[in-house]
Amino acid sequence: MDTGTSAQSEASPLTERFSLDDIINGLASDLVAVRAGKMTVDAARVQAELAKQLFNGIRLVVTAQKVLERRSLPIGGSAPDGEGLL
Repeated sequence: MDTGTSAQSEASPLTERFSLDDIINGLASDLVAVRAGKMTVDAARVQAELAKQLFNGIRLVVTAQKVLERRSLPIGGSAPDGEGLL
């Protein structure tokens, strides 16, 4: 039986789709490691920059979802007068 991961990922919350809990916990762990001298500041900065780029991508996904939701029509519905889809 096909589980349909693409359909599943579309319906799952962003937290699960992008493993946000893991990313945040990883950043917190990096901070602890830097303070303990087990990780360099430069290495922690690289990890933080990667996380920043991921969060920027997630922001774009959220923005796109909001735009699509605003422009969507109910099944069998029509756009209110004066409102186009684009």
